[in-house]
Amino acid sequence: MTTMYNQRKPDYTALKEHGGGPGILEYRKIMRAQTVDVRESAGRILCCTIFRPGGKKLLSKGHTLSSDDVRVLETEGMQQVWVTELEDGEIPEDQAVLEIATRLGCGAGEVRAASGGRANIIATADSCLLVDEDLLKQINCTASLVIVTGSNFSFAAAGDRLATIKSAPFAVAASEIEAMVGMLQERGNILQARPIHDPQVAVLYCDPVHGDRARQLFENIMRQRLGNFTAQPNFVLVSVEDEHAISRGLTHLMKARPTLILIASTTAPQGPDDVIGRAMVRAGASFERFLAPVEPGSRMLLGYKENVPILSAPGCYRSTKRNVLDIMLPPLLARYRMLGWEVAGLGHGGLLS
Repeated sequence: MTTMYNQRKPDYTALKEHGGGPGILEYRKIMRAQTVDVRESAGRILCCTIFRPGGKKLLSKGHTLSSDDVRVLETEGMQQVWVTELEDGEIPEDQAVLEIATRLGCGAGEVRAASGGRANIIATADSCLLVDEDLLKQINCTASLVIVTGSNFSFAAAGDRLATIKSAPFAVAASEIEAMVGMLQERGNILQARPIHDPQVAVLYCDPVHGDRARQLFENIMRQRLGNFTAQPNFVLVSVEDEHAISRGLTHLMKARPTLILIASTTAPQGPDDVIGRAMVRAGASFERFLAPVEPGSRMLLGYKENVPILSAPGCYRSTKRNVLDIMLPPLLARYRMLGWEVAGLGHGGLLS
């Protein structure tokens, strides 16, 4: 294999348009650290953590010293401390991360401040995490603040951390925060925690000889996998793997108005023109995507009828190993209409085993 790597440089245009300028692209240490007399340290920011002689933490790095803190330090026998202070045009690290964190997302998430120039976004309900990866990359071009998120389309249980926003030490230039806020106002949210609320899942088991065979093979694994996403099979039918029989089964399941229909067959689809594909068309569904750049699970077939997704990925229903279903189920259970181009984008990281 010939080794070749073409490096793609990020496009900084949007950042510059919002007033970021060169400073938003490279880290500049603006604040000046100095050692001062403890008695003159009130109102300044600690550059390092202070411990008591026994090793117990007394004050954390980044803490703004108060007059009470000064008295405590004097009681501990300290005469000098290493500190810095804000200069004009700078925002304290904790304020900076909250400015961005409160504008990052929407849906079932809440911002929680943490120490050391950090803020977390926590899921308030079982959710599917949706991430605008391009916007995330552009925002992370700044070296003064970074945003770390979970994977796009991943499942998050209530209480799980969806994202962390971390600042450079002590302070961030106000112009950089203004540039990032401008981008978010123009482009929208970086992340959305889309709740998975009481999903109603319909399952159609089918086999060329008898549908009960497919149910016996797949049902336990089906329940286990859906349970990972706080779901269960609510409506179940079995069918012979025949175009007319599968079409009738899909039509019947649609009457229950499910969130999602899963077709678990014992044979692998060869394309939209095979038995399952023809049955979906006969039932009134339209195709969204055949083939996913995911392994295992590349022969996935996704269609919709009246905004209800119908998902066929036969070999994946019999395996407990991570496969395309574990990527597709969270957004579909969250009632997010997954489009063909989004499925096509799963190739990066799609090699699951």
